[in-house]
Amino acid sequence: MAWTDEVNGNVDERDFTGENGSLEGGQPSTSSGSSPSISPPKKIFQGKDPLSYANILRTRNKFVDALDIYESLLETDSGNVEAHIGKGICLQMQNMGRAALDSFAEAIKLDPHNPCVLTHCGIIYKEEGRLMEAAESYQKALLADPSYKPAAECLGIVLTDLGTSLKLAGNTQEGIQKYHEAIKVDPHYAPAYYNLGVVYSEMMQYDVALNCYEKAALERPMYAEAYCNMGVIYKNRGDLDSAIACYERCLAVSPNFEIAKNNMAIALTDLGTKVKLEGDINQGVAYYKKALFYNWHYADAMYNLGVAYGEMLKFEMAIVFYELAFHFNPHCAEACNNLGVIYKDRDNLDKAVECYQMALSIKPNFSQSLNNLGVVYTVQGKMDAAASMIEKAIVANPTYAEAYNNLGVLYRDAGDISLAIEAYEKCLKIDPDSRNAGQNRLLAMNYINEGTDDVLYEAHREWGRRFMRLYPQYSSWDNPKDPERQLIIGYVSPDYFTHSVSYFIEAPLIYHDFANFKVVVYSAVVKADAKTSRFKERVLKKGGMWRDIYGIDEKKVASIVRDDNVDILVELTGHTANNKLGMMACRPAPLQVTWIGYPNTTGLPSIDYRITDALADPPETKQKHVEELVRLPHCFLCYTPSTEAGAVSPAPALSNGFVTFGSFNNLAKVLISSEVCSASIMLICNYVVMSLRILFSLLLSDNTQGAKSLGKDPIRGSKFSTYRKMQALLL
Repeated sequence: MAWTDEVNGNVDERDFTGENGSLEGGQPSTSSGSSPSISPPKKIFQGKDPLSYANILRTRNKFVDALDIYESLLETDSGNVEAHIGKGICLQMQNMGRAALDSFAEAIKLDPHNPCVLTHCGIIYKEEGRLMEAAESYQKALLADPSYKPAAECLGIVLTDLGTSLKLAGNTQEGIQKYHEAIKVDPHYAPAYYNLGVVYSEMMQYDVALNCYEKAALERPMYAEAYCNMGVIYKNRGDLDSAIACYERCLAVSPNFEIAKNNMAIALTDLGTKVKLEGDINQGVAYYKKALFYNWHYADAMYNLGVAYGEMLKFEMAIVFYELAFHFNPHCAEACNNLGVIYKDRDNLDKAVECYQMALSIKPNFSQSLNNLGVVYTVQGKMDAAASMIEKAIVANPTYAEAYNNLGVLYRDAGDISLAIEAYEKCLKIDPDSRNAGQNRLLAMNYINEGTDDVLYEAHREWGRRFMRLYPQYSSWDNPKDPERQLIIGYVSPDYFTHSVSYFIEAPLIYHDFANFKVVVYSAVVKADAKTSRFKERVLKKGGMWRDIYGIDEKKVASIVRDDNVDILVELTGHTANNKLGMMACRPAPLQVTWIGYPNTTGLPSIDYRITDALADPPETKQKHVEELVRLPHCFLCYTPSTEAGAVSPAPALSNGFVTFGSFNNLAKVLISSEVCSASIMLICNYVVMSLRILFSLLLSDNTQGAKSLGKDPIRGSKFSTYRKMQALLL
């Protein structure tokens, strides 16, 4: 935020003359005795008094002609004080200060207490930078005539300039004293109040400074700098409305005041961020745009527009404003980083890497870009490069909790669950409420043997208790209590697209009893695809409702669900990616259920039931669940195969001469269960009189070390072509 430059207190110098051309404040002194005889002037003025005529010419800025008359008069009357003063003024106005002082000196010899001539001497001293001599001359004028206003005004100016000189030399207190002396001499001199405001602002005495600026504006209502600096104080205090009001007053009197326009842009941008964080993102965008009206190349407003449009899922607009922000501020690493995030989410990984690397070329230790680059490398399977980037992010910012979470994801994808859990726990130590790390830890704990099921249960239950405190819970609902009405059942998931869970969701949705139940689907899909469209089309065709909730705050989603009067709300994700457990924690429906997406308890006391079967959770199991288990007969899952799979191919063993087992699970599950898998396969082989070969397909990673450590061969190819190479899949 810029302070306006200090005003040195200069005002236009004035020729202190009366309306009739005579000097105000004192007449020429006369000597006692008879008046001296005056010779006729050389020039004829057609009956006009030559002195009066010269004064008239001087007031009309005809200084050369007036000077000629004054000199003619003084040739015949060297004791004419008024002529000496007039001559001095004409010389002064022609920038002949030395000659003017000589003329004023002659006048002072004749009339030592003439306030007018003393004041003019002070003006010349001030113009020459001799401020102390100027002040002394003005003070002599006031001693001669305390009511002589021009001397008081000029003394106020020079004392203010002295105060500024002292302040700039480091003598702040002496400078303040001079400003107060100026105000005492001339209580209406606005720059003295203004400069006091500047000093007190620099001393962080903002209440005193505001008072001084207000007095300056009161004395000079067109004082743009005073309004501007008042705005700076209010802005720094967080009172953005008052700051903007001050800048508006400033620009009303000085529309082209660049500092005020820039400050207005800053304040409007801050106000935009404030209202956006309060939930009004559209008003925030409006303020950012208004900021650009005042400063069309203000990169911060453009950057914040990029952030806002990203949050509104208007990614094309976000890209435009991030690009503009970077154009107008080539040092804005944050804009490059956020561009990378958008491109990464669009699966344009090469462009994302380019953006992150650009950000790091600007800020080599930018922890967010280091972390994000590590995330992309993890997705690409470049595990060593990913680990290097994330570790650099942690070195750059040891309290960067999310970097530890992403390090955990990397270890998980590499199959090292123990290290993954350790990294998640480091994240949680820094940020106990980290949702990603908390849920990733629970998911990872399912992969390893913690000794007893009680460990898993307690971990989930403790997480649920803590998580519930972050969300308000509904305790009453407006659902009609009519036993004859249709029950409303809601299904919420981010996996209504080509995702493994979607193959188990499809049948329950498509074959639902739409006649007796009203179905509402809440879709949190990040990137919809053709399968999403098919789901939506079928649900709507059968009379159901489809609501897209991606990007909407979970508390707001809970409010939507409650307004829909949902009786039974079923979530299909558990602790896997992009879940809506925050919405479930609000308990927007009187009865809540979890199903399909997670093989364990959610830990949330707001979820009443978990749908399973007797095979997945045997009735005699001792494993505990926060929810009550509801076991469906036969099987709790119904798989719908892909329409793109094609016909069933002949068993590869017929041509290979051996049985091929394969797994399409993530590497964590493969490595952890390798001994169990091998034992199971050997058991099967007792009944299969063929050679045995095991292939593990690692489709998403180029890190084959884990598979090779098991003595197994990774293979690559399209999903369905790889399926055809398998005799049996290990799940």
